[in-house]
Amino acid sequence: MGHEGVEYSYVSEVTGPLMIVEGIKGVAYNEVVKIKTSSGEERTGQVLEVYEDKAVVQVFEGTRGLDTRFTSVRFTGETMKLGVSKDMLGRIFSGTGEPRDGMPPIIPEKRLDINGQPINPDAREYPREFIETGVSAIDGLNTLVRGQKLPVFSGSGLPHNELTAQIARQAKVKGKGEEFAVVFCAMGITEEEANFFIRSFEETGALERTVIFLNLADDPAIERIILPKMALTCAEYLAFDLDMHVLVILTDMTNYAEALREISAAREEVPGRRGYPGYMYTDLATIYERAGRIKGKKGSITQIPILSMPDDDITHPIPDLTGYITEGQIVLARDLHNKGVYPPIAVLPSLSRLMAQGIGKGRTREDHACVSDQLYAAYAEGCDLRDLVSIVGEDALSDRDKAFLRFADEFEKRFVSQRKDEDRSIEETLSIGWELFSMLPVSELKKIDPKYIEKYLPKKKREESEA
Repeated sequence: MGHEGVEYSYVSEVTGPLMIVEGIKGVAYNEVVKIKTSSGEERTGQVLEVYEDKAVVQVFEGTRGLDTRFTSVRFTGETMKLGVSKDMLGRIFSGTGEPRDGMPPIIPEKRLDINGQPINPDAREYPREFIETGVSAIDGLNTLVRGQKLPVFSGSGLPHNELTAQIARQAKVKGKGEEFAVVFCAMGITEEEANFFIRSFEETGALERTVIFLNLADDPAIERIILPKMALTCAEYLAFDLDMHVLVILTDMTNYAEALREISAAREEVPGRRGYPGYMYTDLATIYERAGRIKGKKGSITQIPILSMPDDDITHPIPDLTGYITEGQIVLARDLHNKGVYPPIAVLPSLSRLMAQGIGKGRTREDHACVSDQLYAAYAEGCDLRDLVSIVGEDALSDRDKAFLRFADEFEKRFVSQRKDEDRSIEETLSIGWELFSMLPVSELKKIDPKYIEKYLPKKKREESEA
């Protein structure tokens, strides 16, 4: 590109996180820009659009202190790249890819474009292998598999940070000595939340297999736009160059979407639903679709995006669009949280669309699908009866109904609820399910094959029912 290194000093306008540079030639979309302020400080930007001799540039460190007279701009002729290497494991980086942990920069093995390469649909491998998170409500009823995108829909004040940290610490692929890494991408979180995550990873030794990309609430909002792209570029390198299985956690996607809205407003675009840009679906898809498995490659990328739903509204554009693109959702419920249940996973609206492929004999256990179906059905019935009890009172219920009502309470207390440091194996999770079934008449276990009842139902209960 013939304009490389040419400095332009005609900045005609600065609005919000954007600046407009005039009198340019041969500048390309997405190109990296180096900006020098009047005080000699250097900032980085990226070209958002070009028309005639003007370029709109988003400035990652924000435009505070930039003036139109003394700011010079240099177009580098390159897109944004991230230097990657295995030494990134155990390190913490900022939104611009610089070290945030006081340690020296890494020596990159290669430099990759942060916009990534789309995976050819024909080259995608179907996600099938079970990832054990140690959390019963996920492993037992909404199983996560390698290469899946499974978001957590939460609300403000709910313990999604604790749950995310627990999954990041505990996630593993069973029975295989394969290398497993976590890429943790935090956008717009507080210093306190950042310290919680870092401490949690350090204390359990998980930090050495984790790469953290961090953008705090008081860092420029605009950096949030590139942070997930940086994180996913790092994940792609670990997965497809180094054959690792990578779990990418993106929190909080609501902060990412707010940053998109801010840029869109600064560009004076016609807003879509609730002021978010009309292209938000496409933009979220460019992030979520960078997950999966590729034929012929050993590694994989599994994504857990976390989003706190404004006003707990699941129809809000961010969770709504995310639900279209991803393969299910884990929903956290305020009423469970208020009852003291941790993690407050609402089993009924949660769903993992790829679960059926990842469970069963040789993957989890032969009885897993039946147990899951029966737990879901019995809990749903118990929840319906709670509503009925609030109208007619418990005395009006039959003994059968009372058993289901008790089942729903015990299911929340013993199956959904667990300690924040409790790492349950899938066998333990299924055993708790069978113990809960012993509260119900055996004739009610209609979704379970009799041979599994014979094999797994606690013996005492079987003998009682046969008597």
